[in-house]
This record gives sequence, C-alpha cells and structure tokens, in this order.
Amino acid sequence: MKVNPKDLKKLEKMGIKTQNIDALRVIIETKDETIVIESPMVTKANVMGQEAITIIGGTTKIEAKAEPKLEINEEDVRFVMEQTGKSEEQVREALKKSNGDIAKAILSLTEGQAS
Repeated sequence: MKVNPKDLKKLEKMGIKTQNIDALRVIIETKDETIVIESPMVTKANVMGQEAITIIGGTTKIEAKAEPKLEINEEDVRFVMEQTGKSEEQVREALKKSNGDIAKAILSLTEGQAS
C-alpha cells in the first residue's frame, strides 16, 4: 500500500516534501527487545528541515533480546591470578562482575590490601 499521489501533491503545496520508501522490513531495537515489522509502508517527510519517517501496517514480531554471554579468556584469568594471588574461582567471579575488565577485576580483588 502506497500513499496516494494526489495526497503527496497536496502535501508538497503545503511545503512538505514526501517520499515513499520501498522497505522490506523495519527493525526497532530497544534495550529489552527487538521489534521487526515485515512488509511495512514507509513514508519519509521533510517539514521545514525536520525529517519524519512514518511506518504503517505490516506484520509485527517482537523478540526478547538475549543477554550477551561474557566469555572469559583463560590468559586473563591466569594473569589476574598472578597479579593478585587470588584463587581461580575468585578471579573468575571478579572478571564477571567487571564485565571482563582486567584492571577493574584486579582493583576489586586488591582493595583494602596493604601494598
């Protein structure tokens, strides 16, 4: 379904430039989910320098986002163990909490220790 060409002419007379976009799919990503709209009608309008994109119709599918799995490198574990003298279990936990950041993991494991 496309916008009626007569309607486009009316908008142009009002100073609104429009354009149909032949989209196959529109994907909207939020922090919690991904919304996929198949076969939408998409129109882009330019009004006084501002762009507006309108999405109408189509089949909508909502997908929950999977949490990315943090992979901890064995070399990182050994390095942090050497630097801190902590057990492998403690080091792995610190690396998980620091999202794999070696420096943060070392700091969290050594806070409060005398140098």
